[in-house]
Amino acid sequence: MVVDVNEEPRLREMACFALYSASRAVIGFYRPLLDRLGLTYPQFLVLMALWDSDGLAVGELGESLHLDSGTVSPLVKRLETAGLVERRRESGDERRVTVHLTEAGAALEEEGCEIPLAIGRASKMSIEEINGLRDQLNRLADSVREHIDPPKKETP
Repeated sequence: MVVDVNEEPRLREMACFALYSASRAVIGFYRPLLDRLGLTYPQFLVLMALWDSDGLAVGELGESLHLDSGTVSPLVKRLETAGLVERRRESGDERRVTVHLTEAGAALEEEGCEIPLAIGRASKMSIEEINGLRDQLNRLADSVREHIDPPKKETP
């Protein structure tokens, strides 16, 4: 069904509802898989970022996850308490804190990386469809974020 943008949308016709519903379904699918690892979804995302690039600064983690440092810091602290990551102050700049995987955190990578593959299989979508959807959602998120926090204009 095509939605006329000039008419009041019905719930099932709203893209934002479809995004919300899909997000809840996917996270619900992830929950039992992550429970076996002792992780929440946000903690899993932190580990995924570190599996891609270990030794990120807290601010860099926040940027890659689109979260502020006030949200990332408690996630990192809980992962540190669980023995999966460690925070280190850089010797050259005591204010800069980097986050590194521990042996236990690195050991979860193989099992952790199976989880996105499981949701891919459950989706019954082809890899091309999944990648296309991901790209569209990333474009949507980037565009909407520009309206939430517009880029700062350079002053001459």
